[in-house]
Amino acid sequence: MRDNVYPFLRYDDCPAAMEFLQKAFGAELVANYGGPDGKVAHAELRFGSGIVMTGSTREPRSRTPEGNVDKIEHGIYIAVEDIEALFERARAAGATMVRPLEDTDYGSREFSALDPEGYWWSFGTFHPAEA
Repeated sequence: MRDNVYPFLRYDDCPAAMEFLQKAFGAELVANYGGPDGKVAHAELRFGSGIVMTGSTREPRSRTPEGNVDKIEHGIYIAVEDIEALFERARAAGATMVRPLEDTDYGSREFSALDPEGYWWSFGTFHPAEA
């Protein structure tokens, strides 16, 4: 079956966000279409077999409700094979950890981190399509 879900995130500083996502989370930049004034009109980052699309915002905005991570209503989850290595990579790159690397009651090993603009990224060994 062909993938049919492509999350899209807009960033105030999209070039910096893309650099962070590559360095911290191992994303591979596969497309980058420039816009006016150094903005990104559209870009695509590969995470394993999945793609996350991104671009520059048109105006600054906040992504976290007053810093309360318990009220986050958006995020990206990516299943990975070597969760420990990715956790160390993300920490070394300065990712803000909001959930430690831990085992879950549904058999996954996971952690969550915020990117520089407050988007919540979760990584784990659970593969939803295989549940």
